[in-house]
Amino acid sequence: MIAGRYTLGREIGRGGAGIVHLAHDEVLGRSVAIKRIGLVPGTTGQDIARAEREARIAAGINHPHVVSILDLVKDVDCYWLVMEHVQGRTLSEVVAADGPLSPARAAGILAQVADGLVQAARAGIVHRDVKPSNIMVGDDDHAKLGDFGIARGSGDSALTVTGQVTGSPAYLAPEVASGSPAEAASDVWSLGASLYHAVVGRAPYDVGGNVMGGMYRIVHDEAPRLPGDHPLAGMLARTMVKDPERRWSAERVRDELRRVATGGALSGVDTTTAPHPPPAPPAPASTSTMPEVSPDATERPPAPPTTTSPARRSYLGWIAAVAVLVLLAGLGAWLLWPGDGQRPAGTDAQTGQSDEPSASEEPSDEPSDEPSEEPSESATEEPSAEPSPPAGGTEAEVRTFVQDYFSLVTSAPESSYVMLTPEFQAASGGFERYSGFWSTISSARPYDITVDPDTLVTTYTIDYVTTSGRTSTERKQLQLVQDGEDYLIAGEG
Repeated sequence: MIAGRYTLGREIGRGGAGIVHLAHDEVLGRSVAIKRIGLVPGTTGQDIARAEREARIAAGINHPHVVSILDLVKDVDCYWLVMEHVQGRTLSEVVAADGPLSPARAAGILAQVADGLVQAARAGIVHRDVKPSNIMVGDDDHAKLGDFGIARGSGDSALTVTGQVTGSPAYLAPEVASGSPAEAASDVWSLGASLYHAVVGRAPYDVGGNVMGGMYRIVHDEAPRLPGDHPLAGMLARTMVKDPERRWSAERVRDELRRVATGGALSGVDTTTAPHPPPAPPAPASTSTMPEVSPDATERPPAPPTTTSPARRSYLGWIAAVAVLVLLAGLGAWLLWPGDGQRPAGTDAQTGQSDEPSASEEPSDEPSDEPSEEPSESATEEPSAEPSPPAGGTEAEVRTFVQDYFSLVTSAPESSYVMLTPEFQAASGGFERYSGFWSTISSARPYDITVDPDTLVTTYTIDYVTTSGRTSTERKQLQLVQDGEDYLIAGEG
C-alpha cells in the first residue's frame, strides 16, 4: 500500500525515468498507473521541491491527448507519481506489429500528440521525452502522450549536476544532446523523430549501448530525411532541423499533420530540401516599391515579422560541450536507457471567405540593362565579395521566410516583430499594438505563396483563426527587402 491509498500491482512499464506499476486506488475504486520518481545520486531538497512543483503544474494539463497526472504522494522517503491508466499499445508496439505506418495514419496519430504538446507549452511545460514508447494508441488510433515524469518548466537544465541525461537519446534534440536546456522546440524535434520512426519503422538514430556516440552523431551528423516525394518529407525538414529557432511550432506541426491525415498536402512546402539560410543577397531593394499600409487591428493583422540572425548561430561550440558531457557522464549515463521497447507511464475549419485581394502596385524600380563594370582582364584579381545568389534560390527562400514568420506571430511575437523593418514597425503601431493584435489570433496559416524574385513582392493566401474561434481567409501581399543575409518585411498590401 502506497501512502495508505494505492495498492501496488504488476509492473506494466519500465524506462530510464522509473518503473511503472498498475495500482488500485482504494479511495475511488479505480485502476491507476503509479511510478516512483527516479531521484539520481546527488539529488538535493531543492531538486525534490522542483520535481513536486512541476508534477503539480503538469497535473493541471487537462487534455484528451495527454495522460493525466492525478496525484503526487510521499511514502516514507519516496515520491510516487500517480497517473491515468490508459488501455492500448504504445506507438513503438504498433509499428513493431503492423510495420511502418501509412503517411495518413502516422500523421493522424502524431497530430494528436502535437495537440497535447501545444497545451503543455501553454502551461509552460516542456515534456523532454517525446518518443514512440511514450505515446499510447488505442484501437481507434486515439493517441495520448504519457510519461510527463521528467517534464519541467521551460528553461530548466537538461542535465543533472552529475551529468546524467533526461530523455531517450535516439529522439533527443541536438541542443539537448549538447547540454543546453530543453525548450518547446526540443519537443518538436522529438516529435519529428517519432514521426520518422512511425513511417520508416525504426528510430532515426541507432544508439544501442553507445549513448555518447549516438549523441555525438545527433549533434554533428545530418538529420535523417524521407524521400523527396514522401508526403511527410517536408514535415521532417521543418521539425528535425538543427537550429531550434527554424523549427515549426507545435501548433503549426499539428495543423499540417491534420491536413495530411485528411488526404491533403503540406501547405506551401518544398519537400525536396530542408530549410537553410538565404544566399548572400545583392544590394537591398528599395522599400518604396510597395506602399505601406497601416494595420487595422479590427480587420487584419499587422505585417508578420521575421526571425533574427541569431537563429543561424554556429554549432562549432557543441563539440566542446559534448566533450565536457562525456567527461561528466562517464560510464554511468548509458545505463539509463534499456531500449525503446518499454511502455510509458501510464481539419481545417471552414473559413468565412473575405478573399478581397489587397491592391498591389507594380514596382517602380526597373533593373538596369547596362553592365555595372568592365570585365577584368587580370587573372590574379580577387573575386567579387558579393556573389549573386544561385538561380532559382530566392523564391524558395522567401517562401520559407514567410512560413517561418507566420509560425512565430502567435507563439513568439517578440521574435516575429524584429522581422519588420524599423519603418514598418512604426507603421504597425509599435510592439504593444502588434503583439496585442496577434494575441487575438490562435493560428495564421499561409499557402499558395508566389514570389516575384526581382522585387521580392510576395503574394499569398492566409487562413486566420481567432481565439474566439472565428475564421477568415484573405489574399495578401508583403514587400520584402534584403538586410545582410536576412529578409525583412517593409510593407503590406
